[in-house]
Amino acid sequence: MKKQSKIQNPKSKIQRVCLTIAGLDPSGGAGIIADIKTFTAFGCFAAAAVTSLTFQNTTGVFGAVHQTAESVRGQVEPVFQDFTVSSVKTGMLPTREIIEEIARLARENKFSNFVVDPVVRSTSGFDLIDDEALQSLIEKLFPLSQIITPNLPEAERIARMKIGNEKDIEKAAKLMQSMGARNVLIKGGHFQSSKSKVQSPKSAKDFLFAGDERHIFADDWIETNATHGTGCILAAGIAANLAHGKNLIEAVGTAKNFVTKAIRRAPDLGRGHSPIDASHESAAGKSRVKIDRNFFF
Repeated sequence: MKKQSKIQNPKSKIQRVCLTIAGLDPSGGAGIIADIKTFTAFGCFAAAAVTSLTFQNTTGVFGAVHQTAESVRGQVEPVFQDFTVSSVKTGMLPTREIIEEIARLARENKFSNFVVDPVVRSTSGFDLIDDEALQSLIEKLFPLSQIITPNLPEAERIARMKIGNEKDIEKAAKLMQSMGARNVLIKGGHFQSSKSKVQSPKSAKDFLFAGDERHIFADDWIETNATHGTGCILAAGIAANLAHGKNLIEAVGTAKNFVTKAIRRAPDLGRGHSPIDASHESAAGKSRVKIDRNFFF
């Protein structure tokens, strides 16, 4: 009998592995499903660990069953034992026990390009993390992260202050850096729904504080209800671009451009906040956002 030769896998293409540790949105617009779509759009291989099974659709979040710290470790450890992981992105981390376990995993496995999206509340207003867990997130994960990506309501809760203008954004960013975060991206989309003077009528701005530098990323404002999962997708896009070796400024600009394109192609699904379209590679091209750089003290 002829001996069968062993099949060799081609090694010509090295694919970066990106891991998301986040909640499951069964409607597919946010959480790990959105992250997986985004990683794939940027040519990365997606791996995922589930922290919570949420009950939600485009109209709201109706409940959740959280995983144990042990089950999260049980999902994450085999990935690191088998793959070289180029970036890690966290989303919904609902309990102190899960957060402390992820901090241990981050130290043991030396998480690189670690993006922490401090998911606090859903678009529909459902609280996804309690005060004890949030304090643990700040103390345990902020110092280990390369960047944190709060939106305005999240930044207000973390910094314990109201944000109404750019001076407030700088103050909140400094506070978060004093809590251990090296780099802070405050997403400004929520300003358009308020009377704030931060956003011009035709511009959507995000504010990156990297050390003592401030970078403002501006793109067209799109009048739409298709906003479900935008924060998850932006953070996942940053993680994917860092995995490819881009610097932080390039990664943020490219990810923001990706989100803008995904909003423009939103499929208009559901009766609430429609998901955006993060599945097409055409969105993962070169950034076209305007970037202003200066220093803040």
